[in-house]
Amino acid sequence: MRDEDIFDRIVSVSWLRWFKPIYYRYREMWLYALFGLGTVLINMFVYSLFTEYIDLGVLIANAIAWIFATLFAFYTNRRWVFVSHATGVFAFFMQLGSFCLGRFMTLIVEEWMLFFLIEMKGLPNMLVKFFSQIVVIALNYLISKLIVFRRRSNDVD
Repeated sequence: MRDEDIFDRIVSVSWLRWFKPIYYRYREMWLYALFGLGTVLINMFVYSLFTEYIDLGVLIANAIAWIFATLFAFYTNRRWVFVSHATGVFAFFMQLGSFCLGRFMTLIVEEWMLFFLIEMKGLPNMLVKFFSQIVVIALNYLISKLIVFRRRSNDVD
């Protein structure tokens, strides 16, 4: 059983009690959407800062934005979304490594999309970046859910 967290307390306030059963039924999806939005905002902000204001190339700016977004996403996914039960230093670094590897694979997909659609086809920078995030979010969820944070039989409850 997991410990009660801030989100459990929020849906327990009197005027949100109607939402509590819906929240608990789809908790993982709600929290993934919330923190996914945060991850996208961080990614888009850092990317736009480097492409629109510092005039750095789209692929380098995207890689830098990926670092910030990935660190935020790992912490929030491990802590709140998938509620990882793996313990110990080795388990932590295994999850971090597999998380970063999965995110790196989607970074390659996104870099290809940005290169092809912005550099080769000349489509608008931020529009392509926004739509590439939709593809990346779906892929990242599958990788996190099915590989990185999946429950194993030796996980502690």
